[in-house]
Amino acid sequence: MQAEDRLHYMDHLRALAMLAGVLFHAALAYSPLMHAIWPTADTGRSLVVDGAAWFLHLFRMPLFFVVAGFFAALLVARRGLGGLFRNRCARVLLPLLLFLPLVTASMYGLTQHAAATVRHPSPVLAWLRTYIDRHDTMPFVPGWAHLWFLFYLMLFTVLVWVASALELRRIGDSLASLPAALLPAVLPVWLALPLVWAGVPWPAPDALLPSLWALVFFGTYFALGYGMYTRADLLDRLRPLSSWLLCGAVAAYALLFWSSRGFTAAVRPSSWGHAVLQAYAGCWLTLWCVLVARRWLDVRNRTLRWLADASYWVYLVHLPVLFAIQYGLLDVRLHWSAKFALATVCTLAVSFASYQALVRHTVIGRLLDGKLPATARRPATASDAIFPVPDPQVDMKERDA
Repeated sequence: MQAEDRLHYMDHLRALAMLAGVLFHAALAYSPLMHAIWPTADTGRSLVVDGAAWFLHLFRMPLFFVVAGFFAALLVARRGLGGLFRNRCARVLLPLLLFLPLVTASMYGLTQHAAATVRHPSPVLAWLRTYIDRHDTMPFVPGWAHLWFLFYLMLFTVLVWVASALELRRIGDSLASLPAALLPAVLPVWLALPLVWAGVPWPAPDALLPSLWALVFFGTYFALGYGMYTRADLLDRLRPLSSWLLCGAVAAYALLFWSSRGFTAAVRPSSWGHAVLQAYAGCWLTLWCVLVARRWLDVRNRTLRWLADASYWVYLVHLPVLFAIQYGLLDVRLHWSAKFALATVCTLAVSFASYQALVRHTVIGRLLDGKLPATARRPATASDAIFPVPDPQVDMKERDA
């Protein structure tokens, strides 16, 4: 398999994982589980939303870190550890530092305005309204918001350096070298350990200080992706298990959802049984997505390429746009499904349009898309936004170095 073959499906996987975040965050406003703590929580909600949203939640970010680990290994092989660090500082750290203040300030302002003006506030907005009346200001809790994944990606970049110095980079290779039937059987048991403390479903680790469970949990997926690059035969060995992985994951999730009564009985720390079911469902779905993408998304396609280019920008800015729309919908009398569809479509439309009109051909666009100058030796692709991209001319010996 040529390096170029791997470029397309991994790049498309990264984009789809990011765009799925818009669906997930839009759904939380109509989630019974999140009703008491989500700022845009609507009076209309359904258990169906929780069933679909948390199913997507199980594998969306694990899939992202698998892809991130894969491209980290590729970049180390081509440019060394220094090249990896320079790439991540430009494509991850700089966007994080630039966009975090803008995202935080916009969401703070939107929420403050909604608390003062919305006639049918969510429980969070109602509490904030009382707090503002008493203290004449709105509380502020610093954190990474929905950009926490960039923070952890930088941490894993540093850990690659540490692992290299301590000769620990073989962890990912060891994961990838497990027998095909043994990897999906054993890996979720290890993943269940941090999930026992994190809870069911696992929360976003968006606090300023890193969470140990998140370092272990997402770090394992990062190491798995790293091993997928160094052991190129792994996906070939897993391919015969594709159907079993999907069926097993759906069964494990159905049992998890039923046994936790739609997660209403889930607590932190969670039971070992719930953690195991969550780990197996998420791990198997992640592996299945990679296998399916390799089979169906390993193609050149202009539409997918444009979506991949736009996905980084869309994810960075979508939450303030979504909150602005859903705050406005709190006073609109519509069924929750109509509000969900309207909020999702409008958020994507605004985000995509702003990318095309204001970002794509600007300095910001070049920063996010990783566009190299015209005199560069190779064209940039969307993967450069967060991940390095293999040169199509690199042969197998260089790729496997």
